[in-house]
Amino acid sequence: MARKQPIRSYRDLEVWKRGVDLVELIYKLTQSFPSEEKFGLTSQLRRAAVSISSNIAEGWGRDSTKDYVRFVRIARSSLFEIETQLIIAHRLGYLSEDALRASLQETEVESKMLLSLIRSLRR
Repeated sequence: MARKQPIRSYRDLEVWKRGVDLVELIYKLTQSFPSEEKFGLTSQLRRAAVSISSNIAEGWGRDSTKDYVRFVRIARSSLFEIETQLIIAHRLGYLSEDALRASLQETEVESKMLLSLIRSLRR
């Protein structure tokens, strides 16, 4: 049976790693958005995606568990922002149904992981 590696840094957290993967996904998806969305939906989606793993990292560096929970909640809020913006992008014809479905599956997994992290920190 494989032993779990100890968590020494936020970079060891699966939720942080998946957050970084989500940034990559969002950047790839938004590359095909119309150029007039550069400062609109493209920028909003990218900032919100970067915010998730960034807030996990920032919360890790805080002095209290209460602060860490607050930053993880902010990360989760950014995730909901992304979900809304992906739906809007789909409705505007920038994302296919398949791309939307796959993206929302990724955000759902990340959301569950963030919620689990919040719950474990509050214990």
